[in-house]
Amino acid sequence: MSGMVRIRFWVEVSLAVLSAGLAVVTLLWHNWIELLFGVEPDGGDGSFEWGIVVFLLVVAAAFSLLARAEWRRGRAGAEST
Repeated sequence: MSGMVRIRFWVEVSLAVLSAGLAVVTLLWHNWIELLFGVEPDGGDGSFEWGIVVFLLVVAAAFSLLARAEWRRGRAGAEST
């Protein structure tokens, strides 16, 4: 079945999984940004982390929808041949 979809599908799925994974990491380990970059953009109140989580979840949902559309396009093309 993977021969029906373009490489674009796999890129979109990978980006959706990566975004969702980073959102989960940020929820569970909220100070990874401060540890990695050595800065506290929100002064330590956690608002930046919540913004990152929301942004990453929106990105994951968008890439999931794009991958779904690509999957359906591939299936429709395979059924017509």
